[in-house]
Amino acid sequence: MKAYVLQNVGDIRLKEAEEPVPGDGEVVVKVRACGICGSDIPRIFQSGAHRMPLIPGHEFSGEVVGCGKGADARLLYKRVGVFPLIPCRECAACRKGIYELCRNYSYLGSRRNGGFAEYVCVPAENVMELPENVSFESAAMLEPMAVAVHAMRRALPCIEDNIVVWGVGTIGLLLVMFLMDAGFENIFVVGNKGFQKEAVLNMGISKDCFFYGGSLEGGCPGRRKADIIFECVGKNEVVSKSVELAAAEGKVCLVGNPYSDMTFSRDVYWKILRNQITITGTWNSSFTGRADDDWHYALKRISETNFAPERLISHRLSMEGLEKGFRLMRDKTEDYIKVMGVWGD
Repeated sequence: MKAYVLQNVGDIRLKEAEEPVPGDGEVVVKVRACGICGSDIPRIFQSGAHRMPLIPGHEFSGEVVGCGKGADARLLYKRVGVFPLIPCRECAACRKGIYELCRNYSYLGSRRNGGFAEYVCVPAENVMELPENVSFESAAMLEPMAVAVHAMRRALPCIEDNIVVWGVGTIGLLLVMFLMDAGFENIFVVGNKGFQKEAVLNMGISKDCFFYGGSLEGGCPGRRKADIIFECVGKNEVVSKSVELAAAEGKVCLVGNPYSDMTFSRDVYWKILRNQITITGTWNSSFTGRADDDWHYALKRISETNFAPERLISHRLSMEGLEKGFRLMRDKTEDYIKVMGVWGD
């Protein structure tokens, strides 16, 4: 089969690789769509994966074409989305069903082979069947969608809250979409590029509710502070500005992966104390197999409403063209939101 194999840091090649053979409890998925996550870029070009050579890619969907011993044979030929985190099911978090906090997890695309390939082996427990009206492209966005849902649920906003989403890459934009879908109206968005503003306005956010960079530092319109701030950038200065913007007893939800070490100034620390600000983290998403987990929530919104994550796809590339996507995102030579590989017809 063809696959993008990360040989070493900065060395990723489209090459022939052995087709995977399912182990006990595993299925083989024929990949039909696979998105490039922002985290894939440093993994490919800066830090490498946990082991190499390795096939990256963790945002994917496809069709089950093989079942290993013990896997449910009824999954064969089903269209599926795939939860990439493989929990140990034995640690303290797993015993509570909080699999996203597993301390001994494996992960498709970073610790074992992932979706930048024609075929991939995954645990049968990690797939979810797709309704016929959900496209492979939409299903490949279930992972970032579920991350956005998880953040929204961690922050627990009230309907009257002033909510700020600071940083509008894929996760930030999906957060805006889910907040609007849930009926929240007081949503303010901070970005730094014109195409981000255009994407937000196309969702129905008023132009008066989009702000560039630090232009929201004086507060939301009416000089009100924010009750909830989703920090989706991962930069020290944005975390500090989020604390400055937070209302008394407000919340700052840290969503973005950190670019570097994070430090608080004494003044910011005092503001956290004196305003009783809650700083909360959010990590990955919940996938328990129950109807109320983040993945099932996201899938239900796609299948039963007009929620359309595929409108965030700015680039659709063939398998042969996917390397262009890696370099485009690394070098930022074009504006992009979600770069998606589509193949397998």
